[in-house]
Amino acid sequence: MDGTPKHPMRAPRIYVERTLALIKPDVIHKAEEIEDIILRSGFTILQKRKLQLTPEQCSDFYAEQYGKLFFPSLTAFMSSGPIIAMTLARQQAIAHWKALIGPVNSTKARETHPECLRAKYGTSDLRNALHGSEAFSSAESEIKFMFPKSVIEPIPMAEAAQDYLFRFVSPTLLSGLTELCKQKPADPYTWLADWLIKNNPNKPNVNDGAE
Repeated sequence: MDGTPKHPMRAPRIYVERTLALIKPDVIHKAEEIEDIILRSGFTILQKRKLQLTPEQCSDFYAEQYGKLFFPSLTAFMSSGPIIAMTLARQQAIAHWKALIGPVNSTKARETHPECLRAKYGTSDLRNALHGSEAFSSAESEIKFMFPKSVIEPIPMAEAAQDYLFRFVSPTLLSGLTELCKQKPADPYTWLADWLIKNNPNKPNVNDGAE
């Protein structure tokens, strides 16, 4: 023993991008339908709350828009009824959510992006149904605003992600590829996918009993 304290190895945390999504007062009655679309689009809803903002809170939330002609109408609209705030997570969550909701002006969105959510649920530039963060910095501050106790973790260094892959992903994948070569299945892609699901070392123990 050399007297040097030993510290257990800790797996680096893999960062998954987060964004803030708001279901605005004009489509609160469509919340369940919209949440279903969100989940089917590959997002995880990490946090959700229904609330009604005061005009002052709306002014704080949209502080960057202060001084613009539409600012009074925006704060009045956003405080006119309950909203639903959600923290969404997935790879490239900010870009994917922005693409899913579409352009700000719902009328123009119906012409240029008819499949987007604002084209489907919004009615104007102001009443455009949904909100999404523009960038990582705004997502961080907006999530903090709506969920004050949130902890937004920094993006890890590339070395940490590579280390995680080397230590935890590669060994399992190598074992699966080795077994694949032995078995020589007719559909190797499906066989490997099933094998990885069954042999995932991080797979949680799930209780089959209903809660």
